[in-house]
Amino acid sequence: MQVDKTTLTDLSIFHNEEEQSVFHHFNFAHTNGGRDYLRLILSTPLDNVKAIHDSQLTIQALMNVQEKWPFDLITNGTIMMIEKFYETAIDPYPKQPDLINSALYKILHSADYSITKYTVTHAISFLKGMHQILNLIGSEKKSTQLQSWYDLIEHYLEKPILKEIAEIDKDVKLSLRDNLFYANYLRSHFKRSIFDLIDIFCKLDAYLSMAIACKKYSFVFPYIEESTQPFVNAKGLYHLLLPTPIAYDIGLNKTENFIFLTGANMGGKSTYIKAIGLSVYLAHIGMGVPANSMHLSLFDGLLSNIQVEDNIFKGQSYFYNEVQRIKKTLEKISDGKNWLILIDELFKGTNIQDAMKCSTAVIEGLIKMKHSLFVLSTHLYEIGDALKQYQNIQFRYFETKMTEEKIEFSYHIKEGISNDRIGYLILKREGVTKILEDL
Repeated sequence: MQVDKTTLTDLSIFHNEEEQSVFHHFNFAHTNGGRDYLRLILSTPLDNVKAIHDSQLTIQALMNVQEKWPFDLITNGTIMMIEKFYETAIDPYPKQPDLINSALYKILHSADYSITKYTVTHAISFLKGMHQILNLIGSEKKSTQLQSWYDLIEHYLEKPILKEIAEIDKDVKLSLRDNLFYANYLRSHFKRSIFDLIDIFCKLDAYLSMAIACKKYSFVFPYIEESTQPFVNAKGLYHLLLPTPIAYDIGLNKTENFIFLTGANMGGKSTYIKAIGLSVYLAHIGMGVPANSMHLSLFDGLLSNIQVEDNIFKGQSYFYNEVQRIKKTLEKISDGKNWLILIDELFKGTNIQDAMKCSTAVIEGLIKMKHSLFVLSTHLYEIGDALKQYQNIQFRYFETKMTEEKIEFSYHIKEGISNDRIGYLILKREGVTKILEDL
């Protein structure tokens, strides 16, 4: 599925303030490599149902074994120590270590022996952990991806000397000779293999992180299928970054492919749009989604127009950048493929008359595109009545209850078009009108 950096930012997949990102909420990885691979997974949505289903199976299998994962045996420190061992220039070991030449090596090459000793200790833990992982995932229903990792781990660990190393009690103090003998094997005969194993472990660490997140947040796995016409049906869908979210039911399809969304600022429009986009995005990386259930088509692309900014360095206005974003969106989705398009508060950067005319023109053009789904919010309630002639538009709004001094946001969505005007009320409630009167 095609996305761009703007969409990843709009959906908060990644964020300058990391705690506000989806990545942060999914990051339960225990290694640097696992975190790096998780970042790659989250930035690379999949483009076919088979790959998505395979990713789902991988995560589901790891959900079943996460509590028994050998976190105590394979840590980030373990991997860093092994990697440092191969990156460090170490004086050659005795070809046939024995009691005498081993003792001499320790005396004459004390720094090299020190890193050798610690590396062998960490290698024992690492190999023990990889054997445990084989046992854990051996009985699980394995995806193609998980099966390939299982087969590779099994292949790399089948050598008798590695089984011997893995069976060493980690609390046993090895002799000088044993440390040098095992280190020589690791350094001379196992470098490429152990780096392959570390790479597999880091990939498993990333998917395990997603499995932990799915379990922690009680996500469900969506049913996704190939379809000539795009659709999204979800029950109890919510935004995962909110501490107390409101759930929504979503239905977009060929005959009703456009949601025209209105409501007061702070009423929930942006959250609603992002919740839809984020869940569709997560579905396309094989991740569980924050909903009670979700059934959707495979999308070719997802684009958003939510946080458009001006560019003072290029002399470009906010409105100009809005126009350019819409233009690029139209150029992209004119390919006849299945797209999901999210637009929040269209044309905020110009006067109301211009905005109404531009918005109407854009909406009347977008609704002709039957191979795309659209969710569009606007503060221009006035254009809604003229759009009611189009049968494929769903009109939804967020209700706001107002009294003279109080505003209540229910964050519940209703059918129809909002007519709330709360700007002056907020100005008054915050005491701005009183300050102005007292000037």
